[in-house]
Amino acid sequence: MNTNLIYRNLCRDDFDAVIQLATQVHGEGYVDTQALEKWFRQGICNDINASFVVLDGKTLIGYRITFSAGLWDIDQWCSTQLWNVDPDKVCYFKCNTLAEGFRGLGIGPELLALSAQSAKKQGALAGIAHLWKQSPGNSAVNYFTKCGARYISTHPSRWNEDSQNGYICTLCGNDCHCDAQEMLLEFARD
Repeated sequence: MNTNLIYRNLCRDDFDAVIQLATQVHGEGYVDTQALEKWFRQGICNDINASFVVLDGKTLIGYRITFSAGLWDIDQWCSTQLWNVDPDKVCYFKCNTLAEGFRGLGIGPELLALSAQSAKKQGALAGIAHLWKQSPGNSAVNYFTKCGARYISTHPSRWNEDSQNGYICTLCGNDCHCDAQEMLLEFARD
């Protein structure tokens, strides 16, 4: 593994690089500055930031966006009755994104661990995610499973509404029918 990797909290100075990487990996229109500002604020609670970036030298090669428990909207894609955790105590793992040459090196799980530690310090008992089932080699679901998450539900065409509003999926174009696998990661209790 590259020893020049630097993990740190997401800050506003990272926004341009995060948007550029998001566009490369997820597609045009995945996130813009306005949305990223909202996401950034949703990750901070009790002066603790639950979102992280990783740099190779000075180049941003990955990020993990996490929304603090109580600072995100539970919607129709959340199967709260299956969580067995108070929804108000669940953070939302929005996205974990790595540049192509840095996948499979343990960076994603490290970003997840850092976010989970911060979310736990904020008061969360667990984190929920909607993982991109069509990710290359189903890597998103595989790594989240290896990190201890459990399957909750599959949501077909999860991002179709987003694609009707400007998001262009890297696989489906502007009519996304990718599935989301809802998974819950419970945090160890002290």
